[in-house]
Amino acid sequence: MSRKVRGGKGSFMGMDVLILNTVGRRSEEARETPLAWFADEGDARLVVASGGGSRHPDWHANLMAHPERASIELPGEAAVPVTPEVLDGPERERAWARITAAQPRYGKYQSKSERQYPVVRLTPR
Repeated sequence: MSRKVRGGKGSFMGMDVLILNTVGRRSEEARETPLAWFADEGDARLVVASGGGSRHPDWHANLMAHPERASIELPGEAAVPVTPEVLDGPERERAWARITAAQPRYGKYQSKSERQYPVVRLTPR
């Protein structure tokens, strides 16, 4: 999927996809994760830490451990450094409503999980 995004093709199952670049929280090795994204204010993008079973996926832990080293790649574009922000309260609820309206599958996934999926805003620096 990363190769396709870098080649300018950025969709999967009807969703826009970006590459999130992080470093491992313990290893500090480069990691890349293709993720569905949703538009937010300005140039910001929203991503959802779904999957991962009873705990948040590794990419989320890596992002939170080293937020200053995060960047994203949009289809056919160079990496851009981003500042991640986990949304909470009413701000998260508004974003979640937009995400599940655009992709109802996220609501289905969330209903099967015991943890609340984090919604992360990625704002270009």
